[in-house]
Amino acid sequence: MNRVLILLLSLLPVSLILLSCGGYSAPSNGTGSGVKYRAFITNRVSAGTGFAGVYVVDAANDLRAAVSPISAGSTPGMMVLTPNRNLTLVFSPGINPLFPENQLTLISNSAESAVGHVTLPGGTESFVVSPDSSAAYVAVPAPTVPVTGQSPGVIDVISLNTGTTATEISCPPKNPNPPNPPPPPVCVTKDQGDQGFNPPYHFLSIGNTGNRVLGFSQGSGSVANLVAVITPSSVGTANPVVTFVPGFDHPVWAYFNSDDTTAYVVNCGPECGGAQASVQTLDLTTNTAGAPVPVPAATVAVVSNSTMYLAGTPMPAQTCPSGTQATSCGLLTVFDLSKMTITNTAPIIITDGYHNRMALGANGQLFIGAHTCTEIVPPVPPPTGAEVRGCLSIYNTQNVTVGSIQPGAVTIPPTTGDVTGIQPIATRDVVYVVQGQNVQGGTLYIYDTKTDAVNAVEEQKFSNLIGDFVDVKTIDF
Repeated sequence: MNRVLILLLSLLPVSLILLSCGGYSAPSNGTGSGVKYRAFITNRVSAGTGFAGVYVVDAANDLRAAVSPISAGSTPGMMVLTPNRNLTLVFSPGINPLFPENQLTLISNSAESAVGHVTLPGGTESFVVSPDSSAAYVAVPAPTVPVTGQSPGVIDVISLNTGTTATEISCPPKNPNPPNPPPPPVCVTKDQGDQGFNPPYHFLSIGNTGNRVLGFSQGSGSVANLVAVITPSSVGTANPVVTFVPGFDHPVWAYFNSDDTTAYVVNCGPECGGAQASVQTLDLTTNTAGAPVPVPAATVAVVSNSTMYLAGTPMPAQTCPSGTQATSCGLLTVFDLSKMTITNTAPIIITDGYHNRMALGANGQLFIGAHTCTEIVPPVPPPTGAEVRGCLSIYNTQNVTVGSIQPGAVTIPPTTGDVTGIQPIATRDVVYVVQGQNVQGGTLYIYDTKTDAVNAVEEQKFSNLIGDFVDVKTIDF
């Protein structure tokens, strides 16, 4: 275990695990730690005096709150905050992959305690919450116990008002002898009629109104080139719940315009087994794919006004500049959604790896995280001037100098390991980053956005925060 450096980060039924003897408990208005501006940090291991759970941090002063960690399964990791900030959802895959836990915990942010646990039918790497905070949609690409006669892939819909499963979205197998009249189709492919397959949903995106959820699959088959357009209001009606729209190239994410009539879909392309990374519109009034606009690489994106920033590792990878031992690098692309064009004229070179974390912090500093990148880890003790390199890149999006950071500069900090959490701290020139998985263990760093470097002074404040951390989220405005 490492000392945490915070230097500047069925068909298978879904069952509710009862808490104490009362089952699901509605969120209360408890005082909890009493901290005004909090961050939650997930720790996936127990060791010494530290316990697995969700730790509460004073994000205004970089101090651990004087409360016990919140119980959220044996290996809590990824978190999602509800839009109304009443609940935080935490997924725990479990310690033993042969006997997975697959637990989704609902934490009351006011009481700082778990109010419900939901056991999912399989693991997940993506879940989203409706804008009104009433429901969570969880992508389960492969249920732990396959259902006979049904292809894998379901989306569980969790009611956040009751902590129970509202429904499970899946496509029933085709009936070779349908009744007369036949039941209304649940899933259809645009222009091809009823479909009886469930793609292995990996990623979800949700619109601003909650009227549409988009599901994205991965793999080598044609199903990975479809976007599943899900209409939650159609559940239980005669209208299709899922419409599969073809014409994409291994899509992974989407951004919706203000009225949800258009989604801007990010195609992963070759990094995910396809042909060409791109940005492509999807007309949600007609479920029609637009023409793709090629980009160098794209596995993650973030949008600021009409600018989309996309990160990925080209295939073959980008050649790295001089000054590093790394021979493989990735690329950041700046894309104008209003004109559907790339705006950066020169390559913006970042670390390689599979990029899946990105956030825009104060002073226009864009933090980009990846996993399975090229690590440069020096021997111990490290020689003077030895290079240290991991999976984090920081890009200055401003066209002016910020502190000591030149316009358009890319900084690759001397920290190693996968990046699993990035959280800008509002009202401060600070970004929390969790990095270190697969190397020294998940470590929480505090970055100063005026220098794009860790803040060594703040490190000492968290000397009592010990664990193997995974994700970080601010809970209060």
